[in-house]
Amino acid sequence: MLVLSFLVQLIGATFLLLFAVRMVRTGIERAFGASFRRLVTGERSILQLVPVGVLLAILLQSSAAVTLLVAGFASSGTIAFASGLAVVLGGDLGSALIIQVLSLELDWLVPVLLTAGGVLFLKCSRRSLRQAGRITLGIAFILIALGLLREAVEPIRESAFLPAISSYLERDFVTAFIVGAALAFVMHSSVAAVLMCVAIVGAGALPMTVGASIVLGANLGSSLIPIWLSRGMAPEALRIPVANLLIRGGAGAVAVAVVNYSSVLSHLGEFGGMGVAQSLVLLHILFNAMLLLALPICGRLENPINAFLPGPPEDPDQPAHHRSVLDEAALQKPHLAIACLRREVLRMSGIIGDMLSPVMDLYASFDKPRMEAIKAQDKIVNEALDRIRVYAADMRLDEMTKDQRKDSRALLDYAIALEAAGDVVVKRLLPLAESKSQNGSRFSERGGHELRRIHRKACENLTLASNVLVSSDVEGARLLLEGKAAMAKLERSSRKKHLKRLHRGDVDSFSSSDIHLETAYSLKELNSWIVTVAHPILDREGLLLTSRLAHGDAES
Repeated sequence: MLVLSFLVQLIGATFLLLFAVRMVRTGIERAFGASFRRLVTGERSILQLVPVGVLLAILLQSSAAVTLLVAGFASSGTIAFASGLAVVLGGDLGSALIIQVLSLELDWLVPVLLTAGGVLFLKCSRRSLRQAGRITLGIAFILIALGLLREAVEPIRESAFLPAISSYLERDFVTAFIVGAALAFVMHSSVAAVLMCVAIVGAGALPMTVGASIVLGANLGSSLIPIWLSRGMAPEALRIPVANLLIRGGAGAVAVAVVNYSSVLSHLGEFGGMGVAQSLVLLHILFNAMLLLALPICGRLENPINAFLPGPPEDPDQPAHHRSVLDEAALQKPHLAIACLRREVLRMSGIIGDMLSPVMDLYASFDKPRMEAIKAQDKIVNEALDRIRVYAADMRLDEMTKDQRKDSRALLDYAIALEAAGDVVVKRLLPLAESKSQNGSRFSERGGHELRRIHRKACENLTLASNVLVSSDVEGARLLLEGKAAMAKLERSSRKKHLKRLHRGDVDSFSSSDIHLETAYSLKELNSWIVTVAHPILDREGLLLTSRLAHGDAES
C-alpha cells in the first residue's frame, strides 16, 4: 500500500510540474510571439548568438523548444548551420540555469506568486498583463509541484522499495543514464525531469551518484526530443538537432563515465559546503557550459552532417525550393507519403514568402522585371498545387489510418490556401504597386509606415505558419490565430488613421487613398489564408469555435 500511495503522489506531482512548465512557456510565447524570430535571425556573430540561446531557453523553459524554433528557421534558410547550432548550445545552458532558480526552496514565495498571478490573470483585461499573470501562476505551480515531490518520497525513503532500486542503479550507472534519458524524452521536458531528480535526491531518496547519472541522461533525452518532433521536416531542418544530439548526447555519455569513475562529485560537494541537491544542479550547469567548448567546431560539423542528411539533388538551372520534393516511391508507405506532402506544402510556403517579401519595395520603387519574376514564382506555386492534388489522389487511402487521412486532407486544404495567398500577391498587390507608380502618387509618411508594419506582420505570420505546419504545435497554432486578430486590428487602425488624415486635408493621403486602403485590406486577406494552417490543429484539440454567432432564444 505504501508503494501504491507513493506512485500516485509521484505521478500527480510530476503531471503538475509538467503542466506548470508548459503554462510558463505558453504565457511567454503568447506575450512575445514573433519577436523570437527577430531575436534569432538578426545579424550576430556565433559568440553573440550564445546569449540569445540562453535567453530564449530561460524564457521558453525548454532547450528543446529553442532547438525546434531554430530548426524551423534553418528549414526556410533564414539562419546558417553554425549560427543555429550556437543558439541551440546556448539554449542548452539556459535551460540548466533556469533549474538553478527553480530548485531553490522558495515555498514562502508561493502565496505571493499565487495572489499576484491570480489578480493579473483574472482581473486584468490587457493581454500583456494576463500573460504575465499566467507566467507568475506557472512559476508558483512549479514550486508547489517540487514541494509535493519532496513530500511524496519522504515516507518511502526508509522502506525497502526505494533503497533496493537506488542500490541497483548505483551499481549500474548505464541503466541510470538510460532512465534519465527516457524520463526527459517521455516528459518532453529536461527542465521538469531534472527538477524532479533534484527534488528526490535532495530528499535523500536517491544517492548523489545515481542522481548525477540520471541528470546527465536527461541531457541525452532532451536532445532526442526535437529530433522526434521534427521528424517530418526537410533535411535542412533536421541537421541542427542531429548535430546537437551528437554534441550533447555524446558529451553526456562521456561525462557519466567520468563522474562514476572519478571523484568529481565529492569535489563538487566540498565546494562551498553545498548540499547534494545544489551539487547536482551545479553539475548540470557545468556540463552544459562545457558544451560551449564545441563552438569552434560548429562550422566543421556542417559537411559531415550534410552528407548524413543530404537534400534533394540540385538542378543548376533551377533554385532549390522551385523543385518538387514529392517522391512517387513513397506512395507505397502512407507515413512517408504524408511527410513528402508536408515538405511540398512547406516548399510552397517558402515560395510565397519569396513573393511577399519584396512587395513593399515595389511600392517604393517599381521594377517591371522584378514584378515579372514574382509572377513566374506564382506559376511555380500553381504547378505545385496541381502536383499535390494528383499526389494526394494517388495515396492509398485504404492503408491509411483515420489520423493520416485527416492529415492528408488538411495539407491539401492548406496548399489551396497558399495558392490563394499567392493570387492575392499577383492579382491584387502587384497591380496596386504598378498603378501607384503609373499615377505618380505616394503614401504619406505615416501611411507608408502603417502599411510596412502590416506587411511585416504578414511576413512574420507566414514564418510562424511554416513552423506550425512542421510541428503541428497547438501553442503555435493559437499564436497564429491571435496574430490574425492582431492583423485585423492593425488594418482597422490604419484605415481609421488614414480617414483622419483625409479629413485634415493631407494631400499625399488623398492621392493614394484607394491604393492605401486596398493594400491594407489585401494584406489582411492574404494573412487570413496563411493562418488557416492552425484550424485543423485547434479543431482537433476542441479549441476552435464552429460559429461566431451568439447562441440564444431567437424569439426572445
